[in-house]
Amino acid sequence: MKVIKVGGGDGIDYEAFCRDLSKQKKDVILVHGGSSLLNEVSEKLGHPARFVTSVSGHQSRFTDRRTLELFNMVYAGHMNKLIVEILQRLGVNALGLTGIDGRLAEGEQKEALKVVENGKKRVLRGDHSGIIRTINTRLLNLLLENGYVPVLTPPAISSSGVAMNVDGDRLAGKVAVALQADTLLLLSNVPGLLRDIADEGSLIRRVLPDRIDEYIEHVAQGRMKKKLLGAKEALEGGVGRVILGDARGSAPVTDALAGEGTAIG
Repeated sequence: MKVIKVGGGDGIDYEAFCRDLSKQKKDVILVHGGSSLLNEVSEKLGHPARFVTSVSGHQSRFTDRRTLELFNMVYAGHMNKLIVEILQRLGVNALGLTGIDGRLAEGEQKEALKVVENGKKRVLRGDHSGIIRTINTRLLNLLLENGYVPVLTPPAISSSGVAMNVDGDRLAGKVAVALQADTLLLLSNVPGLLRDIADEGSLIRRVLPDRIDEYIEHVAQGRMKKKLLGAKEALEGGVGRVILGDARGSAPVTDALAGEGTAIG
């Protein structure tokens, strides 16, 4: 079993990605993002993205109700159906779902965000984000056993039935743990974990599991912190290995499985 997360950053050729993914054997689950397009759509519709940094140093999107509506439009609407359409054209019987559908990804909405802005700590309320607690493995196994390739995307749902934004990399990690996947691929628009974010030649090829916290604190920047956190959670939950790879090539899945990127585990 492989769980593959493809990001939503600039420069990713989803046709090439899906073509490569279609070569994989059965028992594959895809999780995707759509951040770059969401930023663009939000700007055009007069509700530009707002990013905040938590007191622990993790960056996230502040998700008020309007942002959540745009999130659903881009992630659950355009991106999910675009990827499903491409895979269907390639002969893959893909089926698109959000974490809301069938309570596929359920958790708890955060009451407030503790963030740092302009060097000062603040508490932000009205955020529709949360933490995943459970994955509906019965639903996923039903799809897999009947020949479907699940194509999943945030948002998730709270225990009280409210949609909430969750991190896509951590969603992929939770799915991988729930199904005891042997491999979790986290593919984005960088080659992997970089020692210098401005130099793609500074790729770190291997991270030992017991040093992940060190790399989160001292090396990773921006979104990469969340990817390493998702990798850590997956390995602690029993996933065999995690690979941070580049989604921009002509064969990103094949390349990552062959050793390109950053291997963890």
